[in-house]
Amino acid sequence: MNSNQKKLVTSTVPVLKTNGTDLTKHFYARMFKQHPELKNIFNMSHQASGKQQHALAGAVLAYAEHIENPEVLMNVLKSIGNKHVSLNISPEQYDIVGHHLISSIKEVLGEAATDELIEAWTQAYNELAQIMISIEEDLYQSTLKKEGGWKGWRTFVIADIVEESSEVKSFYLKPKDQGSIADYLPGQYLSVKLFIPGLGHEQVRQYSLSSAFNPEHYRISVKKEGHPNAPEGAVSNVLHQKNTGDEIWVSAPSGVFHAGVDGNQPLVLISGGIGVTPLLSMLETNKNKLQENTTVWLHSCRNEKVHAFKDQIDLLNQDSEWLTTHIFYETVSNNENNAIKEGRIDLAELKDEVLIDDAKYYICGPEVFIKVQYNSLIKLGIAQENILFEEFGPQLLHFN
Repeated sequence: MNSNQKKLVTSTVPVLKTNGTDLTKHFYARMFKQHPELKNIFNMSHQASGKQQHALAGAVLAYAEHIENPEVLMNVLKSIGNKHVSLNISPEQYDIVGHHLISSIKEVLGEAATDELIEAWTQAYNELAQIMISIEEDLYQSTLKKEGGWKGWRTFVIADIVEESSEVKSFYLKPKDQGSIADYLPGQYLSVKLFIPGLGHEQVRQYSLSSAFNPEHYRISVKKEGHPNAPEGAVSNVLHQKNTGDEIWVSAPSGVFHAGVDGNQPLVLISGGIGVTPLLSMLETNKNKLQENTTVWLHSCRNEKVHAFKDQIDLLNQDSEWLTTHIFYETVSNNENNAIKEGRIDLAELKDEVLIDDAKYYICGPEVFIKVQYNSLIKLGIAQENILFEEFGPQLLHFN
């Protein structure tokens, strides 16, 4: 891009701030009308809720604001690239998206969309697409080089199903071809693809790997969301109806939210609800690697009935001097374990426990939960670069 084109893209920032979501709504409606097959890839629950339109509007705005130096967005782009790889996105699909995005800019802006402005945004999109395609190709090749690695969708068989709580089931997945499977970093996820009868097309969801790596199988632990016909429960409800022996499509492990397997930094793990899953993988890996790094885990959920992996964590806690846990229930029964705290996590009250030199802080849970815990850590003086979080769904959270 030349300097004039960058200025033209920057000039659209005020419009994107006020009307960005109108643009992205128009874009998705336009694209799905002409390419309904893409509904097999995009999360239609997030389309129905408006989350995806909002997330894309934020991403377009951020790119326009940083058009002079898009390198500052590299961490975000890598995270998106990991998600795209888990969806098996191809370079050709960037052409489809680009066509409909530029056409939408023309149609939404109307007379304000001059030929020069459209050319500038076309160039901006093409440069971004090339960055993303390069990131994703590197990820594809990296996975293919692993023992047991693969690209795209691979058929797995559900070898076992374990109920972890009243609303969470663990699924043990083995490859149908009986070949080896790729290892992963604790905290990463799998993508699962299922045909959803109620929608009439396939849907893909990401589920955190909930154990340390086992070369025999993958384990994901899935919360049954909403009601059977609710958009947010479209995939989890179908998955919860599966039986051992059933087959599903799975893509290779991916994701930028992970802990290293060779470091010795203390860990502070903060989870809410089903956010327990990637942190449990970190905890098990820490244990299995015999690192036994000092670890503090704070977990919050509604009550004992929905507390997944409770017995497993209790056992680890009894046998591990390196591990300290703090469990919070919103509702505590009269016969509850005295170790259970009522209410929600308040890091300020636990600062003596969580303020650990050189620690890395990992947060996973609902959007509001992440915001509260992140801001609490910042107020306690934790450096931003030492706080990592995993947001289930489109990336809506941005902290400066």
